[in-house]
Amino acid sequence: MGKLMGFLKNVVSEMNKVSWPKRKELTRYTIVVLSTVVFMAVYFGLLDLGISQVIEWYVAL
Repeated sequence: MGKLMGFLKNVVSEMNKVSWPKRKELTRYTIVVLSTVVFMAVYFGLLDLGISQVIEWYVAL
């Protein structure tokens, strides 16, 4: 039990050393991540649609 308490104290100590982002930085990072995810989803969706159309056209021959 002593090792567990020591570990938890070390965890709390290290978490206090972490440099957490400010609200403005966090908002900016969140917008960047969400816009990247949306862009990639649209890109791969269109790519998939295009490949599907090419395969359907090829199979119809």
